[in-house]
Amino acid sequence: MAAATLASLKIQRPSESNLAVTVLDQELRVILLTAANHGSGVTSSSLSMASELARTSRGRVLLVDTSLSDDSLTRRLGLEQRPGFLDLALAETPPAFGECIQSSAELDFDLLPLGRRQQYSERLTADQLRELLHALAGQYRFVIVDGDPVYSSGDILTLSTQVDGVVLVVRSEETRWEVAQAAAQRLIQAEAKLIGSVFNARKYYMPKWVYDRL
Repeated sequence: MAAATLASLKIQRPSESNLAVTVLDQELRVILLTAANHGSGVTSSSLSMASELARTSRGRVLLVDTSLSDDSLTRRLGLEQRPGFLDLALAETPPAFGECIQSSAELDFDLLPLGRRQQYSERLTADQLRELLHALAGQYRFVIVDGDPVYSSGDILTLSTQVDGVVLVVRSEETRWEVAQAAAQRLIQAEAKLIGSVFNARKYYMPKWVYDRL
């Protein structure tokens, strides 16, 4: 990451502490955060959980951006042309892992951006996801995956079955209970392991440091 970006990156004290304790207690390694719809605060919750786990555990933590949305963390940080998750999973000759990771002494976790999505038209398969996530878990104590909503055209349901646990983020003042319940049921029907929910009522659903960069 550029120094100016890192200087503006300030993670507020996480509100996902209790859920992080659950992750530690169950010895889960790879955790996916998703929501029913866009705008629920999945990225801010993912950042908070990564920060909390890095603070409370003794291992390294990786935050993986898999979101295809126009306001994803990768896009907000201007990393669209950097190799990342998709390149590691889909490239005929994958880049070196170190070329994809964004890290700094100023952060307590590493970031794996989405990658160069314009180079790939194919969908990710369960085998590709399983292999890559297994490799990432071999290098990090925790892998936190920032995912697209359940009701999107992405690979979220396939991805949800390849992680150790799924967290459903709910924008408390807007997401109807029936919608959240239906999203949870859809994950369960896909045989994902739903471990909990985050009720996000923050004003900034993307962290304030991202808005400061706009």
